[in-house]
Amino acid sequence: MGKGKAPRRTLDSYTLRNINKTIKAGDCVLMRPAERSKPQYVARIERIEADARGGNVKVHVRWYYRPEESIGGRRQFHGSKEVFLSDHYDVQSADTIEAKCTVHSFKSYTKLDAVGNDDFFCRFEYNSATGAFNPDRVAVYCKCEMPYNPDDLMVQCEGCSD
Repeated sequence: MGKGKAPRRTLDSYTLRNINKTIKAGDCVLMRPAERSKPQYVARIERIEADARGGNVKVHVRWYYRPEESIGGRRQFHGSKEVFLSDHYDVQSADTIEAKCTVHSFKSYTKLDAVGNDDFFCRFEYNSATGAFNPDRVAVYCKCEMPYNPDDLMVQCEGCSD
């Protein structure tokens, strides 16, 4: 008779020795890409598991996509630090986590005094199978009728106060 799958247990948190940070479900992290020339992947930890001895730690993640990874690609109004929360879930080794990061709401991101390397923002959820976004519309501004890009300076219109 073959050996069954070893039982796994859910961990409340786990300390990453390589970066001396503790992670828990709900945290956002930067994960090592397969190709070093690519940017780090952004993910939200859904669950952390280990084998019965506390080793072989795996993280269940929900991926954030960058605009260029989505159907339709990067558009003029996408900010450089914009990511989309996807419906793509995965299980990865905890060893692939390189740093913790923060994914802000669009509103809180626009109020930051300074944006760090580990700051991102999300204003859309993304369906990776269909390419659909939720919400499927956002407010547009100005004569250009484009959504607000927080990387671009915007001047208030004297006529309409937008």
